[in-house]
Amino acid sequence: MKLIPNGRWDNGDENTLPQVIVHILKDHHFLHVRFQVTEPDECYAATVDHDGGHAWEDSCVEIFVKALDSANEYINFEFTSKGFCYAARGLNREHRKEFLQTQYSQILRSKTEPVFENGKVTWELRVSIPGFLIGCRNLSIAEIYGNIYKCGDKTRRPHHLVHFPVNTEKPDFHQPRFFKKLI
Repeated sequence: MKLIPNGRWDNGDENTLPQVIVHILKDHHFLHVRFQVTEPDECYAATVDHDGGHAWEDSCVEIFVKALDSANEYINFEFTSKGFCYAARGLNREHRKEFLQTQYSQILRSKTEPVFENGKVTWELRVSIPGFLIGCRNLSIAEIYGNIYKCGDKTRRPHHLVHFPVNTEKPDFHQPRFFKKLI
């Protein structure tokens, strides 16, 4: 799947935005997500240096999923190009509980080093999120609802891309009412 500019948000010229391809699959134990990113160098930043940092301020890819053990909660997983993660669970933007370091350590990550060429930066990140972190130990029988995003709030060129459109006036990924079936 390819991420696109959200129609209601001013993202500027689509030709100067990041290009993001996402592959998702699941097995019994993990939700696997592969992000392939090529973006203009002004959309790229990599300053976060630990899990729990403000990933959304860097060049960031995100997957938000509905909790499988709660009808009202969702979990956001936000990853920098370096593989650092910010994750939290809750009812909405204001009522969230950030992951503990023991939970972060359960998320498997593999990344490529960014390649800078002709004003573009290319990088790839693969993550495997254990099912128990989203509320299910057997993902092979689960339906996964959510959305996928790309942002960079503090890059030289802030941007916000989505998989499923989010019908809000300004960028806001914490909108589970716009989640759809991912797998």
